[in-house]
Amino acid sequence: MRRTPTGRTPVRRTLRHVGLATLLVVGGLAAAGTLPAAADSGTSADASASPGLLAAMQRDLGLTPSQAEARLAAEERATDLEPTARRTAGSAYGGSWFDARSGKLTVAVTADASGATVRALRDAGTTVRTVEHSARQLDAAKARVDRLDAPPGVSSWHVDPAANSVVVDVVAGERSDNDVQRFVARAREAGPVTLRTVPAAPGTFAAGTVGGDPYYTGNVRCSIGFSVHGGFVTAGHCGRAGAGVSGWDRSYIGTFQGSSFPDNDYAWVSVGSGWWTVPVVLGWGTVPDRLVRGSAEAPVGASICRSGSTTHWHCGTVLAKNETVNYSQGAVHQMTKTSVCAEPGDSGGSFISGDQAQGVTSGGWGNCSGGGETWFQPVNEILNRYGLTLHTA
Repeated sequence: MRRTPTGRTPVRRTLRHVGLATLLVVGGLAAAGTLPAAADSGTSADASASPGLLAAMQRDLGLTPSQAEARLAAEERATDLEPTARRTAGSAYGGSWFDARSGKLTVAVTADASGATVRALRDAGTTVRTVEHSARQLDAAKARVDRLDAPPGVSSWHVDPAANSVVVDVVAGERSDNDVQRFVARAREAGPVTLRTVPAAPGTFAAGTVGGDPYYTGNVRCSIGFSVHGGFVTAGHCGRAGAGVSGWDRSYIGTFQGSSFPDNDYAWVSVGSGWWTVPVVLGWGTVPDRLVRGSAEAPVGASICRSGSTTHWHCGTVLAKNETVNYSQGAVHQMTKTSVCAEPGDSGGSFISGDQAQGVTSGGWGNCSGGGETWFQPVNEILNRYGLTLHTA
């Protein structure tokens, strides 16, 4: 039987000998237990709170195991409550986020929210905060900022419901740059804007060829995101439509069927040549491999973890949604920002909250030695764009 240079037997030939999955996409057509299952949008705190996951949250978020377990349960409640809270607040809705200190969902409402609305939100278990601007007004202001041309010194911008404004991140040392100042002045004309300084400009996390990693396109190494029926989703900057893809053992997997970058950063790859898909995210020995059971979107403030081929498994929190990221290749819209670190080669990899798929790694700044921030492209947008169905357990 053929061996890889590292001595490992190709996964597509020997899945029964190496466990559920060494990749999100693994091979052979006759394995049992890999048939598609119906999607389940619910979460399970008990299933999510494995010893490995609790240890990772303790390491990356500074929690004890019992604190991590309690947080997962609270985040599950907040995730379930957020859509109802949005509907209840109606036009007065100003955004919402998970408050880790209280363990509750905080819902912002404008001053014209009725007393009955506020009581209903509080009775549901949320904390209510009164703000000046509605979410609709803030989203409109961000859309106007999106139409501006950003210089390299501007890192990103997003609606921050807690700040009740559009937050513009400027690279340290570039705040006095004339082009940056002009951009900020025009952004402030669009609506309420708050400035924040970040250490470095964002970049994508693709890497050169290194043996033994999940997949390659030419001399670029990236990471698999989530299995879908017929293939997997990943980052758009990892390959263009029509490009061939090979697996960690250099055997042919399939072809990029769709790809968008910049403006978006998503793609999907069809699977063939004896490979098939499984609803798994690798834990890399830090946690048990994670089964994917749905794609319910976690709120701002919730914990989230990332799996990638370079730095493996790391956790953090959701910092912002619908952020526009200003890469050197061009702006990418509707991204989610996290405090999770990443490094080159992690691009395209999985962001997951409990057992719910969240998105694919796009880029960021920093590393997993000194810390940083990372953005992901939400998975539901990718599924809707290409008409794909998430492979769930």
